[in-house]
Amino acid sequence: MDPFHAVVFICALAYLFDFLNGMHDAANSIATVVSTRVLSPRQAVVWAAFFNFVAAFGFGVHVATTIGKGLVDPAVIDNAVIVGALVGASLWDYITMVLGIPVSSSHALIGGLLGAAMMKAGTGCLLYAKLLTTVAFIFLSPTIGLIFGMAMMVAVSWIFRHKSPSQVDSTFRIGQLFSAGVYSLSHGANDAQKTMGIISVLLFSNGYLGATFHIPWWVILSCHGVIALGTLMGGWKIVQTMGSRVTKLKPVGGFCAETGAGVAILAFSLAGIPVSTTHTITGAIVGVGSTNRLSAVRWGIAGRIVWAWVLTIPCAAATAALTYLAAKLVF
Repeated sequence: MDPFHAVVFICALAYLFDFLNGMHDAANSIATVVSTRVLSPRQAVVWAAFFNFVAAFGFGVHVATTIGKGLVDPAVIDNAVIVGALVGASLWDYITMVLGIPVSSSHALIGGLLGAAMMKAGTGCLLYAKLLTTVAFIFLSPTIGLIFGMAMMVAVSWIFRHKSPSQVDSTFRIGQLFSAGVYSLSHGANDAQKTMGIISVLLFSNGYLGATFHIPWWVILSCHGVIALGTLMGGWKIVQTMGSRVTKLKPVGGFCAETGAGVAILAFSLAGIPVSTTHTITGAIVGVGSTNRLSAVRWGIAGRIVWAWVLTIPCAAATAALTYLAAKLVF
């Protein structure tokens, strides 16, 4: 395949991953607001998609830069490595979406990139300083989400302790519109940047960005547009898992989970850390549920989700490594 058509094909593959990311992670943005019946499913995905796109403005490209040149030596990345990374991540996203398991699209992409790069050049191509930070947040992001969600719930419960349940419910039905917007904004700000980083490193490695790596504006806008389109489609099986199977939520709980997770993810995005929005919101939902009583959380469901998280990077990496061996014969 000639270089130009190869770049066009791989960009299309990257946008497919971006679309699946939005579709898979729509549940993170809308599950609580749908399960509490503040918005209908169709209204919720439109609301979430709008904020996914708006996140293109004002949050920088720190995460995209980390993905593009912070995890693997840029000299190792070629078209075949990128194809391997995208196929590994997209396949894992699709399988888990069909099964209704909320896993991290971010870590699937990271696993895919690592697997394809190591198949080409071994472990010496890894940039361990930034990689270790990213891997650490696999464990830290759900913990931080849990702490933020729990803290929000405790604070709100104390502030509204003299209000009747009906007053609290009506207040936070309105509040959930705000919190769902905050969380969807944070999701767009962090997750759309992963595809930006992949497309930009593809363009850079093929000589289309000049001598200095940067993220073009058309890449920023298109990636936010595609992830918003994926969110509009909604991954409904995962919505059910996140919205009602982990724990039952009322509007006040949905508000606290979304706000706590959203604030944490925005902070991660500004710091350039590609965290899992799925891990963070799941942790926040568990944190909110556990403030009521520990038995309010369905720990069996939560345990299966955690196992899927553990398997995400190795499974995506293995698929990407095998795909790389085939892709290098074509690209």
